[in-house]
Amino acid sequence: MDSALLRVDEEKARHAKRVKLRELNAAMDIQELSRLDSTLKRHTGLIKRMRQSLGADHRDQILKDIDSLSLEKYIDEIAGAALEGIMRCKTEKDIWSAVEVISALHRRFPAAFTPSFISSLSTALAAPSRAALSALPPEQREKEDSARVSRQRPLLRVCSELALVGIITDGQRRSGGEWIMKVLRELLSNDPTLSSLPLLSIFLKSYSRPYLGLTPPQSKQISAETEPGTLSSTTTNAAQGEFPTLLHEDKELVEQEIRDRFKRMCEGYFDSVSKKLTIEHKRLQDQDRRNHEAYIRSGEIFEDRQQAYEKMTKGYEKLLASCQTLSELMYLPMPSLPTASQKSDSIQIGGNAVSGDEEDPLANSRGKWEDEEERRFFEDIQDLKDFVPKSVLGIESDEKEDQEIAEEREKVEKEKADAEAKKLEEELEGLKLDSDRVNGRNDGTTEVEMREEEPDGTITPTPTSPTKASSPPLSPQLAPQGPSQLLTALLARLPDATNRTMIDQAAIDFAFLNSKAARKRLIKFLGAVPKNRTDLLPHYARFVATLNRYMPDIGAELVALLDEEFRYLQRKKNVVKELAEVRLKNILYLSSLTKFRVVPSHLVLHMFKVCLDDFSGTNVENISILLEGCGRFLLRSDETRERFGTMLELMRRKQSMQHFDQRQILLLENAYYQCNPPERTPRQQKERTPLELFIRHLIYDVLAKKTIDKVLKLLRKLDWDDPIVQRALHKVFTKPWKIKYSNVNLLAMLTYDLQRYHPAFAISVVDQVLEDIRRGLEQNVYSTNQRRVAAIKYLGELYIYRLLGSILVFDTLWSLVTFGHPEGHPLPRQPCPLDMPNDFFRVRLVCVLLDTVGMCFDRGTQKRKLDNFLVFFQYYVLCKEDLPMDVDFMLSDSIEAIRPKMTMYKTIEEAAVAVDDMFNAALQNAGLSTGEDSGEDSDEEGERPQQQDEDDDDTTGQESSNEDRTASPDPVIVLSTQEHLGPSEEAEAEFEKELAKIITDSSAESRKVDKKTAWWDSAVLAPNLRKKRADEGDVDAGGDNKPDGDAVMQFTVITKRGSKQQGRHLLVPAESALAVHTRSAQLQDKVEQQHLKRLVLDYEQREEAEEMKALEVRNRAGAIKIRYIG
Repeated sequence: MDSALLRVDEEKARHAKRVKLRELNAAMDIQELSRLDSTLKRHTGLIKRMRQSLGADHRDQILKDIDSLSLEKYIDEIAGAALEGIMRCKTEKDIWSAVEVISALHRRFPAAFTPSFISSLSTALAAPSRAALSALPPEQREKEDSARVSRQRPLLRVCSELALVGIITDGQRRSGGEWIMKVLRELLSNDPTLSSLPLLSIFLKSYSRPYLGLTPPQSKQISAETEPGTLSSTTTNAAQGEFPTLLHEDKELVEQEIRDRFKRMCEGYFDSVSKKLTIEHKRLQDQDRRNHEAYIRSGEIFEDRQQAYEKMTKGYEKLLASCQTLSELMYLPMPSLPTASQKSDSIQIGGNAVSGDEEDPLANSRGKWEDEEERRFFEDIQDLKDFVPKSVLGIESDEKEDQEIAEEREKVEKEKADAEAKKLEEELEGLKLDSDRVNGRNDGTTEVEMREEEPDGTITPTPTSPTKASSPPLSPQLAPQGPSQLLTALLARLPDATNRTMIDQAAIDFAFLNSKAARKRLIKFLGAVPKNRTDLLPHYARFVATLNRYMPDIGAELVALLDEEFRYLQRKKNVVKELAEVRLKNILYLSSLTKFRVVPSHLVLHMFKVCLDDFSGTNVENISILLEGCGRFLLRSDETRERFGTMLELMRRKQSMQHFDQRQILLLENAYYQCNPPERTPRQQKERTPLELFIRHLIYDVLAKKTIDKVLKLLRKLDWDDPIVQRALHKVFTKPWKIKYSNVNLLAMLTYDLQRYHPAFAISVVDQVLEDIRRGLEQNVYSTNQRRVAAIKYLGELYIYRLLGSILVFDTLWSLVTFGHPEGHPLPRQPCPLDMPNDFFRVRLVCVLLDTVGMCFDRGTQKRKLDNFLVFFQYYVLCKEDLPMDVDFMLSDSIEAIRPKMTMYKTIEEAAVAVDDMFNAALQNAGLSTGEDSGEDSDEEGERPQQQDEDDDDTTGQESSNEDRTASPDPVIVLSTQEHLGPSEEAEAEFEKELAKIITDSSAESRKVDKKTAWWDSAVLAPNLRKKRADEGDVDAGGDNKPDGDAVMQFTVITKRGSKQQGRHLLVPAESALAVHTRSAQLQDKVEQQHLKRLVLDYEQREEAEEMKALEVRNRAGAIKIRYIG
């Protein structure tokens, strides 16, 4: 049975039980107190038993005691024991047993027991106190929440049942739906950590139908009466409407108003959970990006940061699983989670960043920069005078600007500078109480995290003082006291400035602290970068380039410092290992400053020439690093192109003349081609016509349940006579892997609707899908696995929408488990090039197809075929290695959904015996004997019992015309060439010859017979004569009548008197010519009739005979029977 139909039937059964118990609770249960037992021992035993559990194990005894004991003096104890017993109920049977017990107590004591018990339930289901939880440590709080949810889970289920059976009510003749809704609202609204979310999940899993009105959607093959072309509009209306109701409104246990409010509340909570999931997803991505940057800075991720990330990941995965559960239970779509952002504040030197403009000329290999991000980093340098007052920078009003434009700009800048200077003075007055720079590194880290929360491009450095605090003020003794302390805090913050925004803000902060002493201290700091922090060099170079415009001594002195270090390293070139990292840092630093035009071009060319003059040892590595760092920039800059190009040619000639080891050759080649890549044509984008883009937009972007009708109308308006349009549509409809997996059924639905207007198109789509599946089996390429899953899913949906028959589905299923194996037989642990024992992907494909169409094969011959396949499928699975956990769960879920009671084999021996039995039974049902030669014609196999298929219109509808077509030209089962399937050509010719002979003989004999002499042969007995002969035991006019053995034969002589027929019995000796001739004619007629019957049956069942013969050949030739000795 279909799993959805099973759930509907189960829900109806639950509804009937609840209605019956509700009517029973409405009647008063009056007991005569004189007949009830009031002994203390039995009351104590009942209370003890109730404390243990109210489950199904104790139900009968507890109900018996409730009916036989007085209980009046023990109401409070019984209520407390019932509450404890409910908490120990786990299964659905236990919950219902507890409801029956509470109902029995309610009927006995509606005034004494029920109000106090409901009050206790309300207290037990109350939300925890926020103040108490906040006082606990996180680990203890998590344990408390887990324990609370475990206690409240059975209580909530019992309360939900009590509200449906009339014990918990909102008023007279009203259900308790609002009481349940208030309890859930209180639990969910006072739960910022979403710890109560499992309670909502368990509630929706069991009670979404009575409380919210939700019913599971049915996935069945469409009805045969459904007209093609109307399915899309039907689906659109169903998507926009409400869920179908199973009961009339007067039979519902919860009012319509309560159900609507309850549903809106749950949907709103799902929206809140979805928003929180999206936020947590973004936070996790941001944390992952920060971890990556920290790893680049320090080469490792510290343990505390790793633990925090793992904790965040665990919380996110738990939230994601809960959100998916709610989505499945409420039949709502999951929120779309944003992918990792492509933008990043950190510069990736030499990375393959994607340019925002596809037509940017910088993307060409002839550009000075590798990508747009690198160009912005090295060229878009902020001007300090836009953020810092000119008085602070130490420059005067610029009188050399153009006249009118200069005057206007000067006026605006002066007003801005005055306002900012005034603001700066106000901020400097409160400098003593400011604490932003007390812990430079910590504050810098806080600022990093605050700025990284904002997207790239939204932060503009502000002309604020570096003393602006973002943390609570500390004591005056700990606050920075002057510019020296502020500069210390700024320098401590620089190692954490690993993106463009932070380094630009640091330059602005330093401008406010500008002094000769500060510049000297800064130069000393910038020249002492740790040798393992090469990731800071591009950002420090940008910092220097920003300040160099107004403080040129910073750049000049830093370059001089690096030049002196370079000369020192040249003198120490024999020291290789100890100074390798220092050389790397020095060359990379100079390369970054060169691209900011801080290092003069003649200086870097001189350094290149120095290394080239002594082209050996460490200088080979220096040249390689220099070429990778700034070679592209120098080769494409106008002022250095010629000179640097000449040096590159000289380097190539020296490289060809000298002998280098393989590592050095690889370094030089990589560096040369990185700065001067070979010419290559730009990658051509596939050009598509506007009409093709429109079709792709409709299918890939617009198609949804609510828009499928509109998409169908637009597709029908296309020019279907145009071969270009047909080709574009065929491509889109035969590539289901390019759309969302959840929309594959919509694509099949569109194909079905288009079949009415363009049947050839639907046939071509089905053929292409089958071809894609076959190609996947033949190639078995890992990269196409996702496509193969989508194609299998699409095939199943096409069957659901009646575009192909069950024969093709079963052909595909058998292909998946037999294709590529020797003789079409999988063998235990035997390697097969196309299906290795450790390759479980075909098992996934079979499970996907069974999940899609398995519920349609639930009766008739299709059910038998699927049962036979599942037996062989289990054998196929056992032939492989041990299944991974996810594949095992997928297999169990698929078989559980279509055959819940099917026997699962544990060993290969059991499966092999079951396969043998299945094949033998199938062959016997087809009238074939396993001992016969498979090459014999079907005419010689004897009569075959005719198999009549059951009518499957209730579930699967009538099979389409495709059901009658022959099997695919590529057989599923591999057979040897010398064996044949079905009748041979000689047998077909013999059949035609015999049939023609029979027809000719019958017509010739009819012409030869004298109708006058054979008038009795066609005479018809009157009804009264036939009845009389039947009573006497006669069979026909020439049958044997044996009163005295075999001596005579009885005939009926028909005479006519007037218009009335009369018959008289005539006994003729059996040896007479008349009797012998009659008997021989009867026998000949009977033989001919049996022969014709057998020919007709063989003709109708020839296709099935071919299949059974194939099974017989495979069973005999492929060694399916496995015998283990010992």
